[in-house]
Amino acid sequence: MTVCFRRNLSTSGSLSFKTVPIARSMKVLFTLAATLWSFGILAATAAQPNIIFVLSDDLAQGDVGCYGQKLIQTPNLDRMAREGTRFTQAYCGTTVCAPSRTSLMIGQHTGHSPIRANREIGAEGQLPLPAGTFTVAQLLKNAGYATACCGKWGMGMFDTTGSPLKLGFDHFFGYNCQRHAHSYFPKFLYRDDERFDLPGNDGNTKVEGKGAIYAQDLIADETLKFVKANKDRPFFLYYSITLPHGTFHINDQGQYKDKPWTEQEKNYAAMVTRLDTDVGRLLALLKELQIDDKTLVMLAGDNGSSFPPSSPLGKRFDQAANGLRGFKRELYEGGLRNAGLARWPGVVPAGRVSDEPWAFWDFLPTCAELAGTKPPANAQIDGLSLVSFLKGGAAPQREYFYWELHEGASLQAVRWGDWKAVRNGPSKPIELYDLKADAAEAKNLAEAKPELVAKAEFLMKSAHVDDPNWPMRDSRPGAKKGGAAKK
Repeated sequence: MTVCFRRNLSTSGSLSFKTVPIARSMKVLFTLAATLWSFGILAATAAQPNIIFVLSDDLAQGDVGCYGQKLIQTPNLDRMAREGTRFTQAYCGTTVCAPSRTSLMIGQHTGHSPIRANREIGAEGQLPLPAGTFTVAQLLKNAGYATACCGKWGMGMFDTTGSPLKLGFDHFFGYNCQRHAHSYFPKFLYRDDERFDLPGNDGNTKVEGKGAIYAQDLIADETLKFVKANKDRPFFLYYSITLPHGTFHINDQGQYKDKPWTEQEKNYAAMVTRLDTDVGRLLALLKELQIDDKTLVMLAGDNGSSFPPSSPLGKRFDQAANGLRGFKRELYEGGLRNAGLARWPGVVPAGRVSDEPWAFWDFLPTCAELAGTKPPANAQIDGLSLVSFLKGGAAPQREYFYWELHEGASLQAVRWGDWKAVRNGPSKPIELYDLKADAAEAKNLAEAKPELVAKAEFLMKSAHVDDPNWPMRDSRPGAKKGGAAKK
């Protein structure tokens, strides 16, 4: 049976028609369609950049040379800033570990997030992300990316709904529980959901840890293995480094061992420099594999300054040299602004310093635009894409930024334009600051600007969704003075 015609040009130049068997015709059409489809997929894949987010546990602006640190050496991060963009107003999700990381992973601020404080569960693990949570790893995996988390998770053990392996990550390596991650010489780590022992390590988190195997050695090597294995396809690496979080343990004090400092000060400086070295190894590998120019690397701390300016480490390293008020577990600018860098040769402008604000919950929609995809319609996303901003444009305009924290009293903060309001408990008065004139939040303008206090209260109420796990309260029942459980 023949039903398809093919037009031919005869030798005389006239047109003739010839019947073609339908099977052969369909084969040609299917081959052509498959070819065009594969070209489309290849083109889309080629347009998808690799995405690496390096999240350091407690790295502050004041720890890094390009932000003004004088005593701690960070040559690779300083070079990353020269080759990319340094942000002075990059905001974390909130000022402790689990809720800040949750904001990064799910694109929600802490008024909507299911995790709004550190909450320990059992002997190992934290309150898990609930069923139905949609993460940036799921988004990118659905778009064809290989995905891995190396370092620390802290949002649900493997037998819970918060397991990284149930939330879009193909591969996991490191610590799941953030308490476990306090030890740099742990007795075990996880490869995917399989525990493996580290013989000779004492797992001590209280005093100077000892052991044969420094966990970051293994974690750093694993990140490089993942990149090498996936160099020919788009990949997403969430590199969640535990350094320089206390307890302050390091296996080599390096250039600081002979400094006239305390052991804690030597260790802290060496931990920051070790973080810098491992980021440098990763950046060098991207160049070696010739995928440097198609890889976006972002780096941040999960909170701002990690210790008070009056503490020994605060005095030695002057984290607060940026002039900001507050530190970890507070919602003033010193606790919220992190060390934020972005690098993508030929795309992210080199040597740029941006004072425009963005926040962790912007990461998921940024990845969606880069990957050419969208989150599900039912996923509540508070963030805005930063793609144009990263390429040198203006930061996206939004109504406000909002933060909560429920470690002791329920803290709230909201920023709109250059105005910032802080409330340190639901029965506490709202404080009001003009960040353009007073980034140090030294002058409370609440009495002089009652109309702006009213607006702040309205925004706080609008941004907060009640959650039975995180009731608004002026103190945490049974908590010691100072409130929060350490992470």
